[in-house]
Amino acid sequence: MLVGTEIYGKPGLLPVEDSLDELAQLARTAGVEVVGRAVQRLRRIHPATYIGPGKVEEVRALVRAMNANMVIFDDELSPSQQRNLENAFGDDVRVLDRTALILDIFAQHAHTREGALQVELAQYEYRLPRLTRRWQNLAQQAGGSFGRGGISGVGLRGPGEKQLEIDRRRIKERIAHLKRELEEVRAHRQRYRERRRRAQIPVVALVGYTNAGKSTLLNAVSGAHVLVADQLFATLDPTTRRVKLPAGGIALFTDTVGFIQKLPHPLVAAFRATLEEINEADLILHVLDITHPNARQQARVVIRTLREIGVQDIPMITALNKIDRLPDPEQARALAAEHPDFVAISAAYGIGLEDLLRKVEAILYQSLTPVRVRLPLSRGDLIALFYEQGMVEWEAHTDSEVTLSGRLPARLLAAFRPYLEHSEAERASREPVR
Repeated sequence: MLVGTEIYGKPGLLPVEDSLDELAQLARTAGVEVVGRAVQRLRRIHPATYIGPGKVEEVRALVRAMNANMVIFDDELSPSQQRNLENAFGDDVRVLDRTALILDIFAQHAHTREGALQVELAQYEYRLPRLTRRWQNLAQQAGGSFGRGGISGVGLRGPGEKQLEIDRRRIKERIAHLKRELEEVRAHRQRYRERRRRAQIPVVALVGYTNAGKSTLLNAVSGAHVLVADQLFATLDPTTRRVKLPAGGIALFTDTVGFIQKLPHPLVAAFRATLEEINEADLILHVLDITHPNARQQARVVIRTLREIGVQDIPMITALNKIDRLPDPEQARALAAEHPDFVAISAAYGIGLEDLLRKVEAILYQSLTPVRVRLPLSRGDLIALFYEQGMVEWEAHTDSEVTLSGRLPARLLAAFRPYLEHSEAERASREPVR
């Protein structure tokens, strides 16, 4: 049974019915069958039960009539609200909120050690203030928000307050341990990013609302085989692939976890190490499902989440995806023509991908300096770097060296400066050409 609320004078990002549709999709992703829904419109949140005593009675009657054993609220409940609702609905009915549901889905889809650590930390931080006898021995459970059986499992009753204190202490110890492990993961990622930076390969971070088609796009442009499924949060762990750009350059495309409205703050904090990939990117590629009725609101969620994680001053391109599903794809192309940072595409059918990659390349290499360099054959690394990251317009070979003439990103000039022809070096030191 799903329950949504609408506060008079404080509309949510999505209309309450649309938000409940999304909650139903989340529930199905978690393996839960939805049998009904209820909506409460009120002037303020009830401090004890969130929806007020009258609505609690109505929902309880609906739960019994539909033989439901779970009630999922579309907003995060306080620990006391959750306890009061559990008491009101009875021992055989579980009360969850949107945060718990998302945590369970993340737990199901986290396949790497890093992802599993991040989800486990967020789970325990969510559980700790909600620990009651109904949730005893949680510190010994794993694999889902409510034990190995997942979200549909049945809670256990404990012997009393003494066991609760033991569980609280164990959870606090586990949280401290997980934070230490995640700091090690964060340091490892930072070392990886430093190596990547030294290789001078630009990074494009794919972001977007969950189920917008990011994984499909990554597969299409890189030939990768990232899982694609028509469900929310089908992929959780970040994936990075090399992509060859139209003029011959190389970029690393990183697929990141999808965003969603009301994304739990514990998850944003726990996934800091992963989300730092976005902060380190040279370009953000925002994938937007242009066919979704709430596409505009979903775009706002993405922009808001990027601000929350401190992403700013990074160039961004918006890919208007799934135009093959539109009655008239030309409308999307016309919209893209009005906005220089928009590109209309269909990742599933490869439509518009060449235009998208050209735009990516133009932004990554928009500051190109004309150079001519004489590179000894022993510097095969620089020769390869010129071809991968620059634009070669002319070349000549001898037995001991290769002369390359073309354009290089300004960020690479320091590596090539010892080999620049004198006149080109002087020009490069003065002003890059856009």
